Amino acid sequence: MQTTKKVLLVDGMAVLFRAFYATSYSGYIRKTSAGLPTNAVYGFIQYFFDAIDTFQPTHVVCCWDMGSTTFRTEQYPDYKGNRGEPPVELIPQFDLVKEVVAEMGIPNVGLSGFEADDCIGTLATRMSAEPDVEVFILTGDHDMLQLVRENVKVVIMKKGKLNYAVYDLALLREEKQLTPAQVIDMKGFMGDTSDNYPGVKGIGEKSALKLLLEYESVEGVLENLDNLPKGIRNKIESNLEMLHLSRNLATIRIDVPVDCELGECEWRLQVETATRKFEELEFGSLVKLLQV
Repeated sequence: MQTTKKVLLVDGMAVLFRAFYATSYSGYIRKTSAGLPTNAVYGFIQYFFDAIDTFQPTHVVCCWDMGSTTFRTEQYPDYKGNRGEPPVELIPQFDLVKEVVAEMGIPNVGLSGFEADDCIGTLATRMSAEPDVEVFILTGDHDMLQLVRENVKVVIMKKGKLNYAVYDLALLREEKQLTPAQVIDMKGFMGDTSDNYPGVKGIGEKSALKLLLEYESVEGVLENLDNLPKGIRNKIESNLEMLHLSRNLATIRIDVPVDCELGECEWRLQVETATRKFEELEFGSLVKLLQV
């Protein structure tokens, strides 16, 4: 009998940002004796090994954003335009974390013009189509819930260590009352303040959910405009273009030309090179994590 392969796809940016803010709020930033900030990388490693211990993957990949311009900013120049520059102490850690990940023996995947989400969506779709493969996506981003499938689970990191919500189709339905496709349609209606696109002005989460519970999809709502209360109908009709654009911006691509086969991402920790890198960064207290 063939054993199930368990792939852990790590949303590197989400984990790195979480690690940075979790360790910098007090004002203290961990640095090497040469002055290189390392707090986010240090926290990233802790979160990473917590997830490894919890989910026991057989294969691991880390996905990254590759710059701020993507096909989404071409479609809508204000996309994520509300975000300031990252903290100066975090900037040198973007490259540093990828070095650490590579030294541990994990592929770094990213593609210019696309977000990490799109790389994750593509790999999750491709890998989960193979026999006896189960995919776990580690993130803090609820947009990823659109990727939940029979054998794709989205692991949302919650506050504190070892605190995860593992969404499968049943939990998504139970907790959010949505199917994966409806996660996208919700964003079409209500927009996303953190990604800076408006959706339909005047339609918030409650109204969007009510529409989808009744009519199932954006198309279902549009086919029944005449049955809607006049106020809601007017809002949708006067924001029709933005409804479609917002839904498009919210859709994680699953057809990105990234390349990473199962054979390339088997989880075999490179203890020697990782230890050397941890010591170089003065992560002495983390070296014990490598003794697996």
